[in-house]
Amino acid sequence: MNREGEVLAADRKRGAPLLVTAELPADVLGWADGLRKAHYPPERNLLRAHVTLFHALPPSVEGELVDVLADLARCAPPRARIDGLMKLDNGTALSVESQDMARLHAVIAERMHGLLTDQDSRPLRLHVTIQNKVAPAAARALQAQLGAQLHPISFRFRGFGLYAWEDGLWRPIRVLPFRG
Repeated sequence: MNREGEVLAADRKRGAPLLVTAELPADVLGWADGLRKAHYPPERNLLRAHVTLFHALPPSVEGELVDVLADLARCAPPRARIDGLMKLDNGTALSVESQDMARLHAVIAERMHGLLTDQDSRPLRLHVTIQNKVAPAAARALQAQLGAQLHPISFRFRGFGLYAWEDGLWRPIRVLPFRG
């Protein structure tokens, strides 16, 4: 790891797919991660709360991807709002609305055209998963409980996160903070 906290490419496994996230501010991350720890099956909860933009980009584009993210990170932190719940087949997520991040996502997708997986080619649905792989009845119960308590939360994303998917875990490569 270098002094900027970047994991050097030589320290990572070759061939690990790359993930890109929209990094949450500390207060929203702490709150969402608390919900995730409370409601995600503990044996499956290996990650902190997150907003995934891209799930599996080829490792060969890391240099270009860092350049694209760094260029886009020159802008002001994108506005966003948690505006309700998203029902998943076997879980629950916090729905995130952000036209600003959707525009940045479109730029990245255009630059990575031809390299996107089927999952990453689908329309963007920003969210933070707080429960997954549970019985549908358990998901509905949490949705009923949280639906009555949840109020919109406005925030700004703090940056882009770049990670490598290795052995079922995300290995951090770098965070590129918004600077505008």
